[in-house]
Amino acid sequence: MEKFEINILGCGAALPTPRRLGSAQVVNIREKLFMLDCAEGAQMALRRTHLHFSHLQAIFLTHLHGDHVFGLLGLLSTFGLLGRIQDLHVYGPSDLQHVFQPQIDYFCNDSPYKIILHEIDTKTSQVVYEDRSVQISTLPLSHRIPCCGYLFKEKPTPRHIRRDMIDFYHIPISQINNIKAGMDWTLDDGTIIPNDRLTTPSAPVRSYAYCTDTIYRPSISEQIQGCTCLYHEATFAQEHALLAKKTYHSTAAQAAQIAQVAQVQQLILGHFSSRYLTEDQLLQEARQIFPNTTLAEDGRKIIL
Repeated sequence: MEKFEINILGCGAALPTPRRLGSAQVVNIREKLFMLDCAEGAQMALRRTHLHFSHLQAIFLTHLHGDHVFGLLGLLSTFGLLGRIQDLHVYGPSDLQHVFQPQIDYFCNDSPYKIILHEIDTKTSQVVYEDRSVQISTLPLSHRIPCCGYLFKEKPTPRHIRRDMIDFYHIPISQINNIKAGMDWTLDDGTIIPNDRLTTPSAPVRSYAYCTDTIYRPSISEQIQGCTCLYHEATFAQEHALLAKKTYHSTAAQAAQIAQVAQVQQLILGHFSSRYLTEDQLLQEARQIFPNTTLAEDGRKIIL
């Protein structure tokens, strides 16, 4: 099965602590890296993963609060010092260019690579990136400023051709890719060998939804139905539900409700308020609704 991993660099909320950095993740799909948010300290956390900086394809920002973007400029500068020459695309909500282009012009004016900023509409779901391996679309969220999550959908891989069928029917190498793509095989006497006899199914398609920061928004469930893994903010416990609503954040129980309705396979809680010494209460509240829930941790790798 091809690689699909989520590397959590930081999963804390507004105040970084010795235990948790601010929001930042790297999704590794078939050795192509995509960064989600870039809080202060993100590049040091990225170094600890031993992932190759040069494999980073794009950066996706959910919104422009400091605990999600304060590490971006330093990372962009480091790429220049490392001699990167490949263009780097940065996606984010409105004001992305207004906020970052002057800083890029000042601090990265002699950068050996091009930094391309893309402002996206956070109110509608749209595909913002696509290649042969993955499609990435936005998930409209509701926060105090324009904000969106992101949904990663793996592209299907070809079916697997059976080696014994290649030998038995003397299938030439030139036709293997066609059969893997779904073609039947026709013998010299006209007999058709159906594709499902020649091949085995490809691995199931996987998907990953990243939702932070947002008030409880049930409509998210419609867009992530059946998702392999959901990362949803759980800033507060249920006892602070009114505070969550006031600050446009979610509780762990609300995150679990989203996961339950969406029928996702796994829920990861993150974006924890620093008011909690441990997140056990958050985990317990979520598991009462959606049992297959775990906590994010800085440095944790999730393999899908």
